Amino acid sequence: MSDNKQKATFGGGCFWCMEALFQTLDGVESVTSGYAGGHQRNPTYEQVCTGETGHAEVVQIVFDPEKIDYATLLKHFWKTHDPTTLHCQGIDYGTQYRSIILTHDETQREIAEKSKQTANAEFSDPITTEIAPLDHFYPAEPTHRDYYRTHPGAPYCTLVIQPKLDDFLQVPRTASLPTPPSTRIPRC
Repeated sequence: MSDNKQKATFGGGCFWCMEALFQTLDGVESVTSGYAGGHQRNPTYEQVCTGETGHAEVVQIVFDPEKIDYATLLKHFWKTHDPTTLHCQGIDYGTQYRSIILTHDETQREIAEKSKQTANAEFSDPITTEIAPLDHFYPAEPTHRDYYRTHPGAPYCTLVIQPKLDDFLQVPRTASLPTPPSTRIPRC
């Protein structure tokens, strides 16, 4: 990664959804699904699914801050999921699906806290998103990375990811705060 690239790490439910959505943004160089926010070293997907590792399914985004800044990524983050539901998104339940922002430095923490306060006014229920420093990011197994692009016909992709992607792509690519998630996505 060159000096001008930065990283952001977010969790907002299934990492397959988050990955597919963030891959569409100009200035995003790469998005990698993985696990973070827990205590177990080198967790597997199966271990994370038990809820006992403390990890959330997350995406780590490498971005060019000259094309898209961290604050704008956060504005899109609030659109990618329902940050008011605790430990679930749509049909996915468990602490591994929690809403979380894992910051890479103090500047990101400050921006994330301010963004959360701003976003809170846009939702009728309080935001439950956790903001914590990133300790370690563990990339998911290869079968879980770039899932939507490699499995576009899979039922989860057609029934869950595609409707979210359709809604997300209709959002103007400005820095204004997006509207809350579509009602087509079932709430927990």
